[in-house]
Amino acid sequence: MDMNITLEQAEIAVKAAKEKARQLNLLMNIAIVDAGVNLVAFARMDKAWIGSIDIAMRKARTARYFNMESGEIGKLSQPGGQAWQIEHSNGGLITFPGGIPLKNAAGEIIGAIGASGSTVDNDHRVAQAGADAIK
Repeated sequence: MDMNITLEQAEIAVKAAKEKARQLNLLMNIAIVDAGVNLVAFARMDKAWIGSIDIAMRKARTARYFNMESGEIGKLSQPGGQAWQIEHSNGGLITFPGGIPLKNAAGEIIGAIGASGSTVDNDHRVAQAGADAIK
């Protein structure tokens, strides 16, 4: 079984994430990386923040690097925490919500999605819609 997201799966995830963003009346940047943390698909909705392009990609990479949601890394990286200042590793991580590992039907991680352009709660909702679309 292939343990890497396909372009077709990535496009399905991006489409679902964009649909969720539209439902919430948001302008989002959405990034999909494969299991090797390579960018597979990216969408910047018209007029979405330019600064959120990098954040979306970093959220996706963060989720794949550690195989957990980016917000979970944030919980571990608080002052005094076991992963304090981990966001300075790997060329810069994002340790707040909006990055989610992507899994295939067998539960294997095949990549990750990152969304950025609103509050972290909304970013997470948009990323979750993309993740849910390929399960």
